[in-house]
Amino acid sequence: MRGLAYFKKGDIHFTDELREPEIEADDELIVDVAFCGICGTDLHEYTDGPIFMPKDGEKNVLSNKSIPQAMGHEFSGYVAKVGPKVTKVKVGDRVVVEATCSCVDLHRWPESKHYKTPACNACKDRCDNCCEYAGFMGLGVVGGAFAERIVTIEHHVVKLPDGFPMDVAALIEPLSVAWHAARVSKFPPGKSALVLGAGPIGLAMILVLKAQGASKIIVSEPATMRRELADRMHVETFDPSTHGDKSVAMLRSKTFDGKGFDFAFDCSGVPATFNTGLQAAHYRGTLCNVAIWGSGFDFNPMGITLLEKDVTGSIGYTVQDFAEVTEAFKDGKIDIEECKHLITGRYRIEDGWEKGFLELMNNKATNIKVLLSPNNHGELD
Repeated sequence: MRGLAYFKKGDIHFTDELREPEIEADDELIVDVAFCGICGTDLHEYTDGPIFMPKDGEKNVLSNKSIPQAMGHEFSGYVAKVGPKVTKVKVGDRVVVEATCSCVDLHRWPESKHYKTPACNACKDRCDNCCEYAGFMGLGVVGGAFAERIVTIEHHVVKLPDGFPMDVAALIEPLSVAWHAARVSKFPPGKSALVLGAGPIGLAMILVLKAQGASKIIVSEPATMRRELADRMHVETFDPSTHGDKSVAMLRSKTFDGKGFDFAFDCSGVPATFNTGLQAAHYRGTLCNVAIWGSGFDFNPMGITLLEKDVTGSIGYTVQDFAEVTEAFKDGKIDIEECKHLITGRYRIEDGWEKGFLELMNNKATNIKVLLSPNNHGELD
């Protein structure tokens, strides 16, 4: 099978010798991949990894599987084959797949040393994304969607409406990250929001906050091209690089009565954005960290205590988020045309390394979401 795979530290390349996925559990199904987006996590596996991927000679703690492994976890596709207990979807259905692998999936891998281990407390409470052993398809546990086909279980699959554009469907994954953040932060309609960073997740955060009825959204982003993309989504943008230490005051002045924001979402993950979000939120306001951090930093917790602010975090998503994002599309709350602004390239899987990975690593400021198509679906660039 053709695919773009992780072979070892510093070695990701195209191959036509990947093992075909097979149905081994009754609730599994096989999906022909339409489009799969390259995630920042995929890039970090190359530049800083292995992070989620097993080291050479080792096996994943959940699945007992090793590398090489096809990467890719942001994808859409068509159901190609179903196991005898699959009832939610049928062959030919358009689907997206929530790519988390957790204790919930242990029945799929009887060879795993954790097979008979009781589910962790998070999974017992159906918080799969907080699983003690969590990983992802295409990131260490099982093969991902930079390949012609994948195998998954019915629990992770959400059916799409007939005719839904499959390139936009691949964006449901990053949109679900943002949707989950809005959900765990308890964002209600009618509140104001500051989004810090207009990368893929920050732009997805804009679309989600609009869908959930935000009264005012301001996006803080220093990169011109990314601010322009946010402008196309009809929200106000702000360039912090031109205001220096006056940025917080300038941002607060743009809110009702200048008191600050009800919610701030840090989608960048650097000390400057975290501190800006914390200071720009008003008394009893909420800062939600959505970004993945490489390391921590010092900050004074009295900035939280004195004004009784809430600080929370959001990691990944659940199947519920995928289903609710899909419903938001069906209801017209998320605009398909606005979503298309996030897609800055669509390429064949054979070109995925040069036109995908290298392009994103070398030209970050001019790219948002690059999609790869293992089966050459739709119009490609």
